[in-house]
Amino acid sequence: RHAGDWHALVTYEPQDLHPGVEEFERGLADADDPIALRVAYRRCLLSIAARDVCGTTGVAETAAELADLATATLRAALRIARAAAPEDAGLCRLAVIAMGKCGGHELNYVSDVDVIFVGEAVEDGDEHVALRAATRLASHMMRICSETTVEGSIWPVDANLRPEGRNGPLVRTLSSHVAYYQRWAKTWEFQALLKARPVAGDAELGARYIAALDPMVWQAAERENFVADVQKMRRRVVENIPVSEVERELKLGPGGLRDVEFAVQLLQLVHGRTDASLRSGTTLDALPALAAGGYVGREDAVQLGESYRFLRLLEHRIQLFRLRRTHLLPEDEADLRRLGRSMGLRADPVAELTREWKRHTGVVRRLHEKLFYRPLLDAVAQLAPGEARLSAEAARERLVALGYADPAAALRHLEALASGVTRKAAIQRTLLPVLLGWFADSADPDAGLLNFRKVSDALGKTPWYLRLLRDEGAAAENLARVLSAGRLAPDLLMRAPEAVALLGDAGGDGGGLAPRGRDQLQQEILAAVGRAESAEQGVTAARGVRRRELFRTAAADIVGSYGTEAQPAEADEGALVDLVGGAVSDLTAATLAGTLRAVVRDGWGDTLPTRFAVIGMGRFGGHELGYGSDADVLFVHEPRDGVEEREAAQAANRVVAEMRRLLQIPSADPALLIDADLRPEGKSGPLVRTLKSYEAYYRRWSLVWESQALLRAEPMAGDEDLGRRFIELIDPLRFPRGGLAEEGVREIRRLKARMESERLPRGADPKLHTKLGPGGLSDVEWTVQLLQLRHGAEVAGLRTTRTREALAAAREAGLVSEEDASTLDEAWVLATRVRNAVMLVRGRAGYTFPSEPRELAAVGRYLGYGPGHVGDMLDAYRRTARRARGVVDSLFYGT
Repeated sequence: RHAGDWHALVTYEPQDLHPGVEEFERGLADADDPIALRVAYRRCLLSIAARDVCGTTGVAETAAELADLATATLRAALRIARAAAPEDAGLCRLAVIAMGKCGGHELNYVSDVDVIFVGEAVEDGDEHVALRAATRLASHMMRICSETTVEGSIWPVDANLRPEGRNGPLVRTLSSHVAYYQRWAKTWEFQALLKARPVAGDAELGARYIAALDPMVWQAAERENFVADVQKMRRRVVENIPVSEVERELKLGPGGLRDVEFAVQLLQLVHGRTDASLRSGTTLDALPALAAGGYVGREDAVQLGESYRFLRLLEHRIQLFRLRRTHLLPEDEADLRRLGRSMGLRADPVAELTREWKRHTGVVRRLHEKLFYRPLLDAVAQLAPGEARLSAEAARERLVALGYADPAAALRHLEALASGVTRKAAIQRTLLPVLLGWFADSADPDAGLLNFRKVSDALGKTPWYLRLLRDEGAAAENLARVLSAGRLAPDLLMRAPEAVALLGDAGGDGGGLAPRGRDQLQQEILAAVGRAESAEQGVTAARGVRRRELFRTAAADIVGSYGTEAQPAEADEGALVDLVGGAVSDLTAATLAGTLRAVVRDGWGDTLPTRFAVIGMGRFGGHELGYGSDADVLFVHEPRDGVEEREAAQAANRVVAEMRRLLQIPSADPALLIDADLRPEGKSGPLVRTLKSYEAYYRRWSLVWESQALLRAEPMAGDEDLGRRFIELIDPLRFPRGGLAEEGVREIRRLKARMESERLPRGADPKLHTKLGPGGLSDVEWTVQLLQLRHGAEVAGLRTTRTREALAAAREAGLVSEEDASTLDEAWVLATRVRNAVMLVRGRAGYTFPSEPRELAAVGRYLGYGPGHVGDMLDAYRRTARRARGVVDSLFYGT
């Protein structure tokens, strides 16, 4: 007959395909002794296996049927035990609580059945007598199921999950159980109780047991180090697997069944405190509930569920062969072929099975690491009882306690972010209680929350945004730190909110917060310029890249300074300073290169009439730019063969004018100001000179301060050969043979003294001015530069544009003592960090500490000073600067 005809003739009811406990009980009803029970059990087991291998039931239904059969068998065994000892049965009430896979409705074919026994005296009975009777009944029931005869055994009944394990009494009263879990239970014991389910014996006593202990299960995540304890236990399980078996271990090995179960259970215990929909003992029921609540990505839940089903099916097929209790993938090829064919793999069973096994274990391992070890999970678990879901009044009180200055506004932001029944709101409700604490660990939590709302509003319909914060390592905490640390980083982020992706571990295509190299940046910018239709569009694209990379650098700086819950701030402060200076300088160089390419292409096609180079000066040439620094430069050109000098000069000047214009056009991207005031003759001299003109000027008119300024000259963009020849031209000026003459030394000292007296802003506290004050940036840099001018020709290490490198070289050459070099380096690093902090906090450059208390506190947090320690920060700065000034007086002024 055709298949359709059979459908017309045969009709199945659901209970025919999936029998429940009652039907299994009917199948075991006639068994009145252990042997008859085992035979009846095998008959029922055969019916489950038949439906399984014929594909009538899925793996979840098969596991549930096995658990239902185990429930019916435990009831039958207890019935037989009671019949054998009616006097004991009359003295006590006994409840059997299923644990583990039986309790979770996901049992294997061959497995222990984990149970816990609860006993109680009948009305007016003696408790001690009743417990002894209940213990005899429980022991007899266990022997009926566990003993092996010629008919075989059913399965071992394991009661070792009870309080105190095998050392504790087999049966306890309910009050004894409650007392134990309240005082002595370990974290793993509450995790085990997640699957507890009454299955046999006194139903009312079993229900009271669950009612008494269930609240403790959902409070377990509030225990100190709860998440860390669960993670440690999982690692210990893996470590105890024999090395020869770890790659074949289906249940306990990496990427195995236990990885799925532990990840799901940990998420349940953390989030199930406030969300009752997660409180299922069955893994494949809990997974979609976690996804529906937004605690796990829907795609992750689907992948994890598919892999778990595959692994459970593989486990079933392995155990069905001769009903062996094993979780190891066989090694023999014949066994693998049989196993593969039983899984429905036909073409090449061994290869297909191996490929699928590796694929699914890889998926489980990746998602287990992602879900089980994500920092947000630990942070949610550490919330105090009730904080994860707050009433309006409780939320207001907590906001005040956390230091929010305007709790009413904060509540409005929370309402806007988390109200409703959408998946977005559900995820926000999980994130916000933790984020509020992270925002509060800053000088301005209100700004952090406001900025978070702005970013969330901007990215609300972007599917990856909330998923990133929930799943990607420290992304949520990084974002909280960045949004509450000051104005600069949030302002940069608001102009391109998609840069949030950089805060994750992977960081998308951008590579996270690690700064990108100059070559990589220049390649991206030049490619964007090449695609643009005009110079203005090209420079707009270049400025967009610059904005994104400034945010990346600022975020890395903030995270490195503040640290995270997982990694407290222990970064080398000098390394952070070098990171910022190098990253911003490389970015500026790449931006200038792209702007130059755009201007030349728009005005002259591929070739400018003159070779053109941009020479970095000052902090730019020294790779020490701050976030708000101008780009100090010199422009040099050289007419190409056959081009008149006048035409070449006009072209070069047009290029400079257009570069400066395009980089300063008002837009959402920060402007890049080009400062050419260090050129020969200063503001009175031409913006661009030929290489020959520079040579003539430096030969005849150059002053000592110009030689000093050239110490930081380095080619940054344009014609590389021309830039190299410019450096060859100026090297004899900045590193003169025989060192700087004594007259030159006196001139530099005189210029420095005049600068200190004339350039300090009116009203500024000299001791707290990080650039011009005693022991500030200028003091250290002029001291190092004087050493370079005097000894650079002889000491190769001094021939660098970087201050810290030159200072280290001077120390190695014995020009500066170890102690003095350390003092100067510490002062320079601290002053630079203050300068960077002021820009991060205020959003505009400055060399003095802010006067506004909240801004000053934010600078303190960046520098590692907690609330109430602003005075300590200022004292520490003065002390560091004072020591540095003593060294400067000795080394620079010779006093």
